[in-house]
Amino acid sequence: MRPIRTRPRLLVGSPLQVLLLGCSFALAGYAGVRLLAGDWFGVVLWFVGAALLHDLVLLPLYAAADRALTGALGAARRREWIGYVRVPAALSGLLLLVWFPLISGKVDERYRLATGLSADGFLARWLLITAVLFGGSALLLALRVRRATKQRPPADH
Repeated sequence: MRPIRTRPRLLVGSPLQVLLLGCSFALAGYAGVRLLAGDWFGVVLWFVGAALLHDLVLLPLYAAADRALTGALGAARRREWIGYVRVPAALSGLLLLVWFPLISGKVDERYRLATGLSADGFLARWLLITAVLFGGSALLLALRVRRATKQRPPADH
């Protein structure tokens, strides 16, 4: 009896995935060339500094905060609620990280000269977005808890 030969499987995915991956690398390469065209040393220094700041300072801080949250909610037997705090905290932290120079007010003059717009209000908007994120998450959690209590059968006394 002859062994059955099968076609070798592609390890990279479908041709559409390969095409999209190639396009994303081309776009990233183009953006990198445009970004490094002016002050390449400053950009490289910023990337290295951001990586070191993230890995050595921020990662241990938010890992410790997450561990404390997990421990607190785990002790209350409510570990499934962790996502309702993690998601808005992560989104709010990401917005703070991206917009920190404008939120802190450190680059007001540079921003005004570059765009012609005022940098006032970034702190208030970030706080409002953070409140909406946490409020929406609390609302979703309340709806989930309410739905779970409605579906629970009444206790026999």
